[in-house]
Amino acid sequence: MAEAQVPEVTGGPPAGAVPTSAALPVIDRLDEVPGIGARAAQVIIAEIGLDMAQFPTAAHLVSWAKVAPRTVQSGPKTRSGKAEKGNRYLKGVLAEVATGAANTDTFLGERYRRLVRRRGKQRALVAVSRSILVIVWHLLAGPSARFADLGPDYYDKRIDKDRRARNLVRQLNPLGLQVTLNPAA
Repeated sequence: MAEAQVPEVTGGPPAGAVPTSAALPVIDRLDEVPGIGARAAQVIIAEIGLDMAQFPTAAHLVSWAKVAPRTVQSGPKTRSGKAEKGNRYLKGVLAEVATGAANTDTFLGERYRRLVRRRGKQRALVAVSRSILVIVWHLLAGPSARFADLGPDYYDKRIDKDRRARNLVRQLNPLGLQVTLNPAA
C-alpha cells in the first residue's frame, strides 16, 4: 500500500512567513500545524518527549502510539483491524487535534473530507491523527524544521485530467452508454 501524503515539513519558514534569525521554540512550531494549539502541543511533548532519537523514523512513533493501520491475517484471508490500545493521553489529544484540523480549509481538512466519504468518520479521524503525528515527528526531529501546508487543492492538482476522463469513459461503456472522448475539446 502506498504511503499517505502528508504536508511538507521544510527546513525553512513557510511561504509568505517573515523569516526570523532564530529557530522557533518547539511549542510555537507545533502550533503552526492546523488543530494543534499551545495546550495540545504541551500534552504531545509531555507524552512523547523532545528526543526523537528513540524513534528512528516517523513510522516507529506512529506504531508506538498505536495509530498505525493494522492488518489481521488468518490463513489466506486478510482484513483491516482495529487500532490497538496505546497511550490514552496521546491518542486523546490527537483525536481532539484531528477533529479541529478536520474543520479547517487545509490539506488535513481536505484529507479528512476525502476519507470520510468512503471510510467513515472514526477511521478518517484516526488517519488524520496519524498524519498529524508524522508531522509532529518531523518537526521534533529537525530543530529548524517548519510546517508548510500543502493546501486544500493538493489532491486536485495531482489528478491527470485526461487519464481521469478515459477511466470514466471506460466505466460508462459497459453500462450501454457509448461515449467517446473529443480530443479537440
